[in-house]
Amino acid sequence: MKINVPLPFDNLDPPGEFTSMAAVAEIGAAAEAAGFHAGLVTDHPCPTGRWLDAGGHYAQGPFVMLALLAAHTKTLRLQTGILVLPYRNPFSVARDVATLDHFSAGRVTLSVGAGYLKGEYRAMGADFDARNDTMDEYLRALRVSLTGEEFSFEGTGYTAYGNRIVPGPVQARLPIYGGGNARRAIRRVAELCDGWNPFFTGSGINLATTRTAEMGGSEDLAAGIAYLQEHCAAIGRTDIPEVVLGGVNSPGEVLSHQQIVDRLGIYAAMGVTTAAVTVKGASRAEWCDNAALVGQDVITKV
Repeated sequence: MKINVPLPFDNLDPPGEFTSMAAVAEIGAAAEAAGFHAGLVTDHPCPTGRWLDAGGHYAQGPFVMLALLAAHTKTLRLQTGILVLPYRNPFSVARDVATLDHFSAGRVTLSVGAGYLKGEYRAMGADFDARNDTMDEYLRALRVSLTGEEFSFEGTGYTAYGNRIVPGPVQARLPIYGGGNARRAIRRVAELCDGWNPFFTGSGINLATTRTAEMGGSEDLAAGIAYLQEHCAAIGRTDIPEVVLGGVNSPGEVLSHQQIVDRLGIYAAMGVTTAAVTVKGASRAEWCDNAALVGQDVITKV
């Protein structure tokens, strides 16, 4: 079982504590020393004030943050968790991903989702109602453009005829994971992705707002994994995508380190290969200390 960690660079309180180069250096070193597999950064380029004031969160530019993190780490994988793919031209994403992978010596994992904020879609000039079809198309565009070879692709409102993104990624096949709990999201993973990023819902997730299917616990997760396997069989795919869990606990649920270890054992038996464990800290010093404890109490035991 590999353990990822969401990084705290979106935390603006206290001012400057997590939003400085010193914070990137210290937190990156602590995450790497603790034995985390990947550091995760989220994506909300232009959220509405209404959403933020209702409990939403800020997000830094994901590729900027991962590039800064790459400069201060050696082995930690650099992962979006998640990137809202329909906001951006897929070839622009491919260029950023390939550059980051090249300069980090092949440490990038791209996790993408369709997103759910209408106000942010509007601000980004993207079509909210077409987001699922856009996701499917952009994933196909990413695949052909991340080869390091010349490619052609006919998209919706854009066309590549004999274009190149060079240098391409260091990784022969850069991992792309698809997020979401809905059955369409799971089918997309089976058809187009290397892994599935489900996440637990609960009191901290408004399903009407996020427009995703409920995933309340291990039974729902097991049903999702079964559906993923069934759809892979239906389309003739034999290499089942990884299951990379967005978090061990549901929003608002507090677990001891031993409870996390026990739960990870259950998930591993179900076929989960990777899971994220949140580290708390009101300051970056406290965050780093707690990351070390997770490394000692959780990572070494799974």
